[in-house]
Amino acid sequence: MKELSKLMSYRSDVRVVDATLRDGGLVNDFRFSDEFVRDLYLTNIKAGVDYMEFGYRADKEMFDVNKFGPCKFCDDEYIRSIVGDNHTDLKIAIMADVGRCNYKQDIIERENSPVDLVRVAAYIHQIPTAVDMIEDAKKKGYEVSCNIMAISNAQESDIKVALDLLGQSPVDVFYIVDSFGSIYPEQMARIAALYVEMAEKYGKKVGIHAHNNQQLAFANTIEAVGDGVDWLDATYSAMGRGAGNCAMELLLGFLKNPKYNVYPVFQFIEKHISRLHDEGVVWGYDLQYLLTGLFNQHPRTAIQYTKEKRTDISEFYKEIISQE
Repeated sequence: MKELSKLMSYRSDVRVVDATLRDGGLVNDFRFSDEFVRDLYLTNIKAGVDYMEFGYRADKEMFDVNKFGPCKFCDDEYIRSIVGDNHTDLKIAIMADVGRCNYKQDIIERENSPVDLVRVAAYIHQIPTAVDMIEDAKKKGYEVSCNIMAISNAQESDIKVALDLLGQSPVDVFYIVDSFGSIYPEQMARIAALYVEMAEKYGKKVGIHAHNNQQLAFANTIEAVGDGVDWLDATYSAMGRGAGNCAMELLLGFLKNPKYNVYPVFQFIEKHISRLHDEGVVWGYDLQYLLTGLFNQHPRTAIQYTKEKRTDISEFYKEIISQE
């Protein structure tokens, strides 16, 4: 049982990362208005959020720039059009996916960029390439984290090897990523213990990025923070791929650090999120996402079910179990 002091006090090492533009961008092809992005930036400053992830640094030779909004590619020029020189306490982040980012060319020296943090994302089998990306970003002067994706489908022994390789790299933060929203808090406690043990061995920090397929993104996040995880991802109104993520309004309402202020978050949601819903942008918990989470599957089939506006959930259940 958690010590009450861990839930009623706060650790100064905790960092809140806003992933709305990146994970949320997956549900609207990153087509956010400049007003939305600028207001989100200003809101994060008012709310005391520590990092704002602007999106992916995707390879323009791999992805058609006409099919996505600017947060798919996060040009430094675009980021500067929103933040200027960013003379604030809020730090700027981008995500670089292994195999989808021309990192040696498209990530320039930190001194010439508005970006502070490069978040490398990789599956277990991609860790050697992730280490090369980490070393490249670190040499260029960035803070660097690594999101190990889909760990619910990985063997614990493989996770240990991956963390050991990352521990020997110059990465700053290991991220627990519940890509399928299938992990329960009791499992999260054991996973967090493994990550924290390895992080302490190598002098690293641990983060969590949770998905809400079983309505456990917030529960898993506060479980993790109680277990010593310091970096916490959240999105406004839980906006994110499929079932969405840990809601920023829930997280800031929970954290006891007086630096965080949830009121600006509500103001932003009131102004912008309802407009997205009115425009037909869809995300959030629903039965199809529950099923992929329950059976520890990638949500792509549930996303397609949603796009087709299907309502035959019992038929979808049979389709899901046939893949087991």
